[in-house]
Amino acid sequence: YISYKGDQIDVDSNLRYGKKTRPMGRLKIDMPSILPNIYLMATPSRFEAIGQKDTSFTFGGQTYQANVPFYSKTRLDHYDIALYYGIPGLKKLTNGVLSAELGLNVRIMDLYAKVEQSQNNISESKSLTVPIPMLYTGLQIRPVNLLSMEGELRGVAYNSNHYYDLIGRLKVKPVKYVFLAGGYRYQELKIDVSDVKSKVKLKGPLFFISL
Repeated sequence: YISYKGDQIDVDSNLRYGKKTRPMGRLKIDMPSILPNIYLMATPSRFEAIGQKDTSFTFGGQTYQANVPFYSKTRLDHYDIALYYGIPGLKKLTNGVLSAELGLNVRIMDLYAKVEQSQNNISESKSLTVPIPMLYTGLQIRPVNLLSMEGELRGVAYNSNHYYDLIGRLKVKPVKYVFLAGGYRYQELKIDVSDVKSKVKLKGPLFFISL
């Protein structure tokens, strides 16, 4: 659901957002000496649809009529910057099979929500940019040189808010310098900030081509 100075609007039954394929990008930079490594990631998430609610509701102080279609648009883009270190000695101890990372991640969440009921000439929107500090941890198991299994977790919980992001993938190296990966991503968000309340889950398969 999502709400802004008003009632909860259900993402599935009211906004009627369906499945969506979206791009994402990531870049890892290994730094020398004692400097932390850098992990950058961008994930755009944008939805729009014609929805309906069988009761009247308020959004941004505006009252929308029941059983009258309305248009909505939601943007939930986020950009991650993580500083991390590898766990010392683990890779050497396991002969290169196991490695782990631990660090701090800042997620810049760019939120925009708009609800418009043209039949009643009503429209309201809200935009919000919030930095969210999170813990980051990564794990890689590489039984052979051309194959690895990887997992990542970013998360934070405070007061009644929480944000979890989990990624699992299987990565293969078919040719030199090129990696192909497939996996699954699960995100769960619950926030209450600047009159915006939201609880959403984003999940689905993912595919990567990386160098």
